[in-house]
Amino acid sequence: MTTTVPEPEQQTASSLGTAAARNLATTTKSVPQMQGISTRWLLRVLPWVEVAGGAYRVNRRLSYTVGDGLIECMSTGASARVIPGDLGELRYLRGFDDEVSLTALADRFTQTEWTAGQTIAEPGVAADRLIVIVHGKVERVGTGEYGEQVSHGIVGDGGYLGETALVDDDAVWEHGVRAVTGCTALVLMRRDFREALQRDTALREHVEDALSAAAPATDPGGEAAIEVASGHEGEPVLPSTFVAYDTAPREYELSVAQTVLRVHTRVADLYNEPMNQVEQQLRLTVEALRERQEYELVNNRDFGLLHNADPAQRLTTRSGPPTPDDMDDLLAAVWKDPAVFLAHPQAIAAFGRECSRRGLYPSTVEMLGRQVPAWRGVPILTCNKLPISGTRTSSVLLMRTGEDAQGVVGLRQTGLPDEYEPGLNARFMGIDDQAVISYLVSAYYSAAVLVPDALGVLENVELGHEG
Repeated sequence: MTTTVPEPEQQTASSLGTAAARNLATTTKSVPQMQGISTRWLLRVLPWVEVAGGAYRVNRRLSYTVGDGLIECMSTGASARVIPGDLGELRYLRGFDDEVSLTALADRFTQTEWTAGQTIAEPGVAADRLIVIVHGKVERVGTGEYGEQVSHGIVGDGGYLGETALVDDDAVWEHGVRAVTGCTALVLMRRDFREALQRDTALREHVEDALSAAAPATDPGGEAAIEVASGHEGEPVLPSTFVAYDTAPREYELSVAQTVLRVHTRVADLYNEPMNQVEQQLRLTVEALRERQEYELVNNRDFGLLHNADPAQRLTTRSGPPTPDDMDDLLAAVWKDPAVFLAHPQAIAAFGRECSRRGLYPSTVEMLGRQVPAWRGVPILTCNKLPISGTRTSSVLLMRTGEDAQGVVGLRQTGLPDEYEPGLNARFMGIDDQAVISYLVSAYYSAAVLVPDALGVLENVELGHEG
């Protein structure tokens, strides 16, 4: 029986071939180029904190804020439904985990639609329903001191209105509510909620206990209050206090991005002039790892910035594209020493179009030796790792940076064995029986938001049509 041995070019390659290697060994040439290399501004502007033990603990004052502030819904065709477990966002249902009861309550919501500009509620009118926005945007509006209409914020997908209306017979709408876009919403009437309580003893008792429990003393930021007296005269009895710490502070463990680089010994021996083949292979591998590192710092569900912004720090655009008003709202959310905006290049272009439409011309500032666009003096830096949804929307980040400023910090450990760059090493793994050299290339990193108002996210940023 005759065995056919495949020609070398037919075999599955596990390392760089000699034909490609020769391209670096003859003629006047450039080093290998890579289109995937970006500016990686996030890695450049983050202050990096040394994490010697592989984990970083963020100690904070005790806070009573829980949940993500959204009641998520799921859609099947044109029909939408509240996710039962997310009803725990309501303060009087917090901690109630009876799935059967919550599912029965979710079934009582009815779906409704509103057109853009339609008035949903008038200020001062009796409120008797909970409204959960499935899709679209509504605006809370009021009347200013001189009779003008004043916006009190935009509520987008997953946001809800009328929480107290279900448990307070005297509840009224504090602000008017108007649909900014076409909206789909789910509505639970007070009478249906009361009927559910009458039928479910466990649910009724939980709600009654939650409403009767004394609310903890908090400051405007939701942290346990520190009692202080001021403006007094004489010798009054001063309040006593202490600073309560979070007893279960969050710890960030360093994440890792890894790959095994393989280089044939024949290539390393014979084709190393004028460029070192191993060095060029390693250089481009490191570039790819750094690109993945920045992607994870933005998008990782555990420590990524998009998923670690506080619910109160998540804003939505007033209309669609990012306007100067939206950027000002974001600055108001991160008002203490904002350092940088981060946005997808297409989002920056959309913001530029909105500025041009208003006759505004954003200034530029110097950032690490380069001139970059800025808004109100805060640099707007490109980050192509911010995702673009199928409906052509993205997000804009604004952050304060550094430990001293209680901002956002990057985490890494330096001094690794066989370190190639800070927080990244390339370890020789040996030569196999096919004469292929292997190197394990690893990057270790994470990020931490030290206090909630260090990071703000402008969501639902429309980029316009492709073309």
